[in-house]
Amino acid sequence: MASDGVTENCLAWAARDPSGVLFPYKFSRRAVGVDDVSLKITHCGVCYADVSWTRNGHGDSRYPLVPGHEIVGIVKEVGSNVRGFKVGDHVGVGTIVNSCRDCECCNDDQENCCLKGCVLTFNGVDVDGTITKGGYSSYVVVHERYCLKIPDDYPLASAAPLLCAGITVYSPMMRHNMNQPGKSLGVIGLGGLGHMAVKFGKAFGLKVIVFSTSISKKEEALNLLGADNFVISSDQEQMKALTKSLDFIIDTASGDHPFDPYLGLLKIGGIYTLVGFPSEIKFSPGSLNLGLRSLAGSITGGTKMIQQMIDFCAVHKIYPNIEVIPIGYVNEALERLIKRDIKYRFVIDIENSLK
Repeated sequence: MASDGVTENCLAWAARDPSGVLFPYKFSRRAVGVDDVSLKITHCGVCYADVSWTRNGHGDSRYPLVPGHEIVGIVKEVGSNVRGFKVGDHVGVGTIVNSCRDCECCNDDQENCCLKGCVLTFNGVDVDGTITKGGYSSYVVVHERYCLKIPDDYPLASAAPLLCAGITVYSPMMRHNMNQPGKSLGVIGLGGLGHMAVKFGKAFGLKVIVFSTSISKKEEALNLLGADNFVISSDQEQMKALTKSLDFIIDTASGDHPFDPYLGLLKIGGIYTLVGFPSEIKFSPGSLNLGLRSLAGSITGGTKMIQQMIDFCAVHKIYPNIEVIPIGYVNEALERLIKRDIKYRFVIDIENSLK
């Protein structure tokens, strides 16, 4: 319940328990502080994190839980100290809404790795002790540091998936110099993250090879997304033909899978980046050592990198493949996401369906 004198004026959909089923919900956001931006949410992407936390997959869910960390909208109010945003601006908010702003990582614009712990956009504990609530809601109040500018001519619905799926693959690609034209990139998995890796790879001028266990994804990989090759990872002959041929691999698969067969596809000194979360990683040390290869992990990115990615997408006209849905369809969408029945990202039309 709201405290005395506080109106529950934020509309939302929330999970009440580990069943993960979402229902209409009302609550109150904090007042706009001097450094805050308040934005009317127009769209919110649907990420697998929404499934995990609404169903208490990590054992730390705090109910009622309002998910959503791919938030875009229009600024409706700014605090007196805010200089980077004005009313009417198009703005995005990604996976975090606060950090210490004083540690080595924060000072290096890597707030997502804050040494004192960043505050997640939903189900996090903010500095005032309140539990953060995400973008399946009508508006949000965020410190300006964690807001991203979206160009006016970039569609807001398309911008939403960039804030998690997009940055999750863009960040390691930039960190490991996977933007060298003519180099070769393997992409494992073709979902929300994988399809963005393909798009970025092509924009960087890379030769992109998609690896999947499903032959049904071949046509979309080659013809819809423009990949240069498609390989069924269980086909030993296809895999053998690519031995020591790749400069880079981005692994977006979260299901358990072998690593040695993929590591063997890297050239001497090749880089394998893992952005998925399998339950375990097993490989022979020789797969790394004998090929002078590197295995790296990555999660999302800091505000500077996210802004760079958004601007890059606007300039190169890179848009995620999305299915726009009303908020009333979100429970069905989450079930379809679990079944991987989406090409490639659900985006909720908050502005026109959350009433």
